[in-house]
Amino acid sequence: DEAEKKEAEQAADEYKELLEKIRTTLGEKVKDVRVTHRLTDSPTCLVFGDYDMAPHMQRLLREAGHDVPASKPILEINPRNPLIQRFADETDEARSADLGHLLLEEAQLAAGDTLADPTAFIARVNRIALGT
Repeated sequence: DEAEKKEAEQAADEYKELLEKIRTTLGEKVKDVRVTHRLTDSPTCLVFGDYDMAPHMQRLLREAGHDVPASKPILEINPRNPLIQRFADETDEARSADLGHLLLEEAQLAAGDTLADPTAFIARVNRIALGT
């Protein structure tokens, strides 16, 4: 409704720099990044377009030998989540990149997707956990 649209526009304006930082970090991996109010505990979630398939459905079709059209998800963020706030405050470019990719990978796993590069994911988690 109109109230929700107005609230979404205000949130996009309020977190404009944060959204742009995440878009820049993730580049072509996502269609867009936007603020959501549907999340309460999680930092991120993936949203798919009307004609896009969810990751688990894509995987099932690929495993059955079907061609699956490529699609990019929309990453929705909860700006009040501590991980999002940590990403926003991070000044080190390497740690910022690690955090940004971890936020996307966490959302992918939660959506039932598999990671393209699990080894890189583990290395990112280890760097963040060790603070290096």
